[in-house]
Amino acid sequence: MSFVALPLLLVFSSTFFTSATAVRSTTLLLARSHSVTPNAGAPLSAWAASVAAQSAADTARVVSMLTVTAGPLAKTKPPKNKNKGNTPVPIAPGRQILSIPNYIARAGLGTPAQTLLVAIDPSNDAAWVPCSACAGCVSSASFSPTQSSTYRTVPCGSPQCAQVPSPSCPAGVGSSCGFNLTYAASAFQAVLGQDSLALENNVVVSYTFGCLRVVTGNSVPPQGLIGFGRGPLSFLSQTKDTYGSVFSYCLPNYRSSNFSGTLKLGPLGQPKRIKTTPLLYNPHRPSLYYVNMIGIRVGSKAVSVPQSNLAFDPVTGRGTIIDAGTMFTRLAAPVYAGVRDAFRSRVRTPVAAPLGGFDTCYNVTVSVPTITFMFAAGVTVTLPEENVMIHSSSGGIACLAMAAGPSDGVNAALNVLASMQQQNHRVLFDVANGRVGFSRELCTA
Repeated sequence: MSFVALPLLLVFSSTFFTSATAVRSTTLLLARSHSVTPNAGAPLSAWAASVAAQSAADTARVVSMLTVTAGPLAKTKPPKNKNKGNTPVPIAPGRQILSIPNYIARAGLGTPAQTLLVAIDPSNDAAWVPCSACAGCVSSASFSPTQSSTYRTVPCGSPQCAQVPSPSCPAGVGSSCGFNLTYAASAFQAVLGQDSLALENNVVVSYTFGCLRVVTGNSVPPQGLIGFGRGPLSFLSQTKDTYGSVFSYCLPNYRSSNFSGTLKLGPLGQPKRIKTTPLLYNPHRPSLYYVNMIGIRVGSKAVSVPQSNLAFDPVTGRGTIIDAGTMFTRLAAPVYAGVRDAFRSRVRTPVAAPLGGFDTCYNVTVSVPTITFMFAAGVTVTLPEENVMIHSSSGGIACLAMAAGPSDGVNAALNVLASMQQQNHRVLFDVANGRVGFSRELCTA
């Protein structure tokens, strides 16, 4: 399976890096290795700088995920109409379109609908969009509340205001509810509002979101974000009576500019034979999607790592999460060291100098082994080469697209399975039934 990256704002040049051509297969286990030939050409300085910047942005992303505490886990009810929610929402990589690593969808907000390209983020809860007259917002596209006949502000003292982080009500009950939030390396101030939200043909009346007024930093997706976490203001919680807290996505290759991926809402239309593993709950990080990863293989050989570095522990935050806003998988340092050493041993070619935070790079053709993540309930997800290596577009270098997490602190215990490793897979989040599923699906066009 492949995973992809969370919302960290970065501008990439067209010569950032490439992944290998997608493998056409409907099987989950793709066991064969195949050769990788790095592209020859221009100097590496720009590419290396871009990779280093994205690696640093991923670090900031992970830190922000672990320092934001959401409200209580929302209770899930069966959908009132199980025939709703089966209209797939097209999604695309944001790198080519908005110069961000997030995956994006077209959203219509307000009446009449104003179109924005919003980031889809399963590790965040609140939604927010740039509103007219926003200070520090970088996008020319924004939402104008005065142009929507159905927009209204959410007052202080309302249940929704109590659910946002750091609510601000200087004028007291009845005034507009404001809130402050950090996102990766950015911070913003917003006013809570409600309006009609449309994702493709899926319309949500009176969706609660933040109207951005002040933004500092450059990590905020420029046209907004919709959070698909498990907190009370997430899309899942606000639409639980319609979609039953079920969604899935297939992320196309990050180099594509096509809306060929899909976000599926609700239980109808989800894969019938998808392999699933239990979804775990961390009360200190209730929005994150924890799973029980029990082992890793490089090729056919299991990597030797202490189980204590994989075991789920809600007290310390240790464990494994699925995240589509971080671009490259981050493994706890002892876990990564085991994977790296096994990978190098299998490749049997001297490594080149480290680049951009990646320490296993090659400037010659190598045969790339698969990497398999093993989860509870007998689920295995084997990554083909396209999910394992990144390639400079003209520099003649290929690197293992994973890195070690920090050596100490709360982040040191977390394994983040990111978007690069999820691309061209269907990833199912079935909160109602407490499970996460994976199946191979080619959605790059």
